[in-house]
Amino acid sequence: MRRSTTGIRRRRRLATVALCASILTVSSLGLSGCKSGAATADGGEKATGKGLVIGWSQRGISGSDWWKTLVEGGQAEASKVGARLELLDANGDTVRQNADVQTLITKGVDVVVMNPNDPLGVGPSIQALKDAGIPVVTVNSSIDKSLVPDMFCYVAEDQEKTGSLAGEVAAKKALEKYGDRGQIKIVGIGGFPGDVLSDLRFNGFMAGWNRVMEKHPGVTTVKLDTKYGEWKPDKALAPIRDVATANPDLKVVYSMSDVMHGGIVQGLQQAGLWGDGIIMASYDGGMGAIKEMVDSPKGPLQADASNQPWDQGAAAVRMAIAAAKGDQSQCPGKTNYIETTVVTPADAAKYYVPTDTYVRAKD
Repeated sequence: MRRSTTGIRRRRRLATVALCASILTVSSLGLSGCKSGAATADGGEKATGKGLVIGWSQRGISGSDWWKTLVEGGQAEASKVGARLELLDANGDTVRQNADVQTLITKGVDVVVMNPNDPLGVGPSIQALKDAGIPVVTVNSSIDKSLVPDMFCYVAEDQEKTGSLAGEVAAKKALEKYGDRGQIKIVGIGGFPGDVLSDLRFNGFMAGWNRVMEKHPGVTTVKLDTKYGEWKPDKALAPIRDVATANPDLKVVYSMSDVMHGGIVQGLQQAGLWGDGIIMASYDGGMGAIKEMVDSPKGPLQADASNQPWDQGAAAVRMAIAAAKGDQSQCPGKTNYIETTVVTPADAAKYYVPTDTYVRAKD
């Protein structure tokens, strides 16, 4: 039934376009249904975002400050330009997300921002939006490469580049603390074995580390097998405690998410390694980690690479406006990476905002 209804709507749109074309010179008729996309509607106001209706299909919000901040950034940007956000939360259910997108199509949104729950499972939504002539922007998580041709833009942080920022700082701190001779053992702790996020973030970290260390041939880096904490503090505790117990000469720990930080700290404490002998770097830019660097600038945590969910949400809305105008030049290559940063004890106070949950870009 939904498919046939979509087809009827599409034929009606085409009929309206044809009618408008045939009477283009009769401007005095003022037909309200005659428009060729959001960019020309309402006297061109939607080209700037004013009056634009953006459907936002979120894969989940409950229990995640990161996702909550992502949506808040999008809502703030939409309000700033006069656009309206229609938000639907799939709560981690791909079937529900596909149904949500159908609802947004029925509501007549101009463009859809989607945080996909499953990169391939949202295929029906991508096809439905294509059939309805509604552009789609993905944010935070992308879609399967087979679906990318029907997507306007993917908004996220470049995870390898962002991870490398933390790796560079950690390497410089290690040289300051341990000198430029000898062996440095390092371990990373990610989410799950084989998951893309862990691989990108750790590969990036090591690229940044190696860029610094290649200038110091007297240092030998010993990279231990990556451990996994399922992106949860309680799950991270035992793996990091075990590797630290087995390697009392461990020097550097890289957490691929601030969410695991508390468990990692406890694990290192139980192994007797938390303190001056350890350098720690992390990823996310969570305000709790930033506060730790403000309070303990000489403590183990010396770098936190920020992926800035607020800025990702705001960028997604800007790309939605560009999509409504059909301006692909705003998202060349169908990818828009936001500018990220790494926070250190030296500048942590500048980034610390008690009312925020994650670091935002500084003006």
